[in-house]
Amino acid sequence: MMASLHQAYDALMAHPVVNGLLPHLLTVAGFLLAFFAIARLMSQRKQPGNTFAWLLAIAFIPYVGVPLYLLIGGRKLRALAARKARLCPVVSAQPPTPAAATATAKVLMLNGASPPIGGNRVHFLATGEEAFARLEQGIREAKHTIHIMTFILGRDAVGQRIIKLLAQRAREGVKVRLLLDALGCFMSSGRFCDPLREAGGEVVKFMPVMPLQTRGSANLRNHRKIVIIDHQVAALGGRNLAIEYMGPTLLRRRWRDFGAFVEGPAAGVLNEIFLADWAFASGQSLPTLQQELPADIPATAGDSEVQVAASGPDVEGEPLYEGILALVQQAEHSIWISTPYFIPDEVLFRSLLIQARAGIDVRIVVPARSNHPITDLARRHYLRELRTAGAKILLYGPGMSHAKMLLVDEHTGLMGSANMDLRSLFVNFEVGMVTYSPREAKAMSQWMHEVFAQSKPMPAPREGRRIVTTIGEEIARLLAPLL
Repeated sequence: MMASLHQAYDALMAHPVVNGLLPHLLTVAGFLLAFFAIARLMSQRKQPGNTFAWLLAIAFIPYVGVPLYLLIGGRKLRALAARKARLCPVVSAQPPTPAAATATAKVLMLNGASPPIGGNRVHFLATGEEAFARLEQGIREAKHTIHIMTFILGRDAVGQRIIKLLAQRAREGVKVRLLLDALGCFMSSGRFCDPLREAGGEVVKFMPVMPLQTRGSANLRNHRKIVIIDHQVAALGGRNLAIEYMGPTLLRRRWRDFGAFVEGPAAGVLNEIFLADWAFASGQSLPTLQQELPADIPATAGDSEVQVAASGPDVEGEPLYEGILALVQQAEHSIWISTPYFIPDEVLFRSLLIQARAGIDVRIVVPARSNHPITDLARRHYLRELRTAGAKILLYGPGMSHAKMLLVDEHTGLMGSANMDLRSLFVNFEVGMVTYSPREAKAMSQWMHEVFAQSKPMPAPREGRRIVTTIGEEIARLLAPLL
C-alpha cells in the first residue's frame, strides 16, 4: 500500500504541469506570506532597529523569516494585555509620599507602575550566600504561604535543596506556590519538582512552549524573580534559583549579582504582581486568590520609600524603559549602570551619549566576558561610542557579573530583574524597584564602588581591526533586536 502511494506521488511530481507549476506556486506563497508578515510587523509599535531586523529576515529569507516571526516575533499581544489588564495589581489607597512628586515617579505611574509607597525596610543582598540564607530562613519561618517566581530553577544542589525544603513546608501545611518560566525551567519543571507536588505544593509553568500556548509564547518569557513569605515580606532582584547565583557556601565561580529583601507595604505590591501572574498561568480565579490576602496591607516596617514597577507584554506602557529614560535624562551629576548585557535602543543610547558629552559622570560596568558571546559582540559599538563621548566603560574581571542596577546622582536607584538590553526592556515580563531614600542610595553607592574597584577600563581598540571582527560586530548589532 505504501509503495503504491509513493509511486503515485512520484508520478504526480514528475508530471510536466505539476513540475512546472509547483515552483511558481511556492514563490507566490512565499511572497504572500512575506507581504502579510510585513504588513503586521509595520502595524505594531516596535523599535526601529527591531523592525529593520525583522524586515531583512522576512524579505530575504521568507521561508525562515516568516515562520520565525509568527513564532517569536510578538511583543505586545492585545488579547494577552487585555486579559492581564484585569489582573494587574491595584495598590490600596495610600497617602502620597514626597517621592510621588518627582518626575521619575510620575513617568512610572503614567506607564502603569504603582505609586511610591513608604513605610518599608529594605536590606540589599550583596552576595549569593546571603541571598540563599535569607531565602532559606524565610521558607523555614513561613507560617501560611510561600510564593516563589523564577526564570531558572537549577537541576543542581541548590535547586534540589530548595525543592526538598519547599516540600517539607508543604507537608507541614504551608501553602506553597512555585511559578516557573516554561522555557527557562524547561529541564527542571517536570519530574524534578514532583517531590513538591506530591507533598501538596503547587507548581505552574508560565506560557508553556510545547505545545505553543499562543502566538509569540515561545518568545514572551517571564524573567521576573520574586519571593513572598506570608504576604508580608518579599525578595526581588536578578538571582535565579541555581548554584551560579546563590548557595549555602562560598563558591569561587559564583556570579556576582544583586537583590533586595523588602519588609512593609511594598511587599504587598510584589505579592499582587505574583498573584496576577499566578492567576494568568494557572487559570485560577484572581478574586478567589485575593481572598487569602490579609485585610490590611503589610504593616509599616521602616521609613524607606520605594516604587515597584512591573513591565512586559501584559502592560500597556513601558514602565521600566521610560523610568530609566527619565532617570538618565534628568541626571545632574552621575549615572552609574551595572548590567550583564548592554544593548540599548537608539533613544537610550543617545541620551547616555549626550549626558556623557555634557560632563555627567557616566560609568557602565559590564562583565569582561559574559555567558552570551554574541551579546558581547553586539555591545562593542555602543560601548566604544560612549567611551569616546567621555563615559567610563569598566569591565568586571573576577568572573561573571549578573547584577542589574542604575544609580543616578547617588540619590535614586533602580534594581530588579531587567537587563539593559532590548529583550528585557521591550519583550520579557520584568519587575523592578526604584528606591528614593538616602539609606538605600548610600548602600547602592557602596556596592557600586566595590564593583568599580574590581573592574578595569575597557582597552582602546587596536588600529586596523581585523575585518572579520568588524563584520562579526556589525552582524551581531544588526541581529541585536532579535536576541
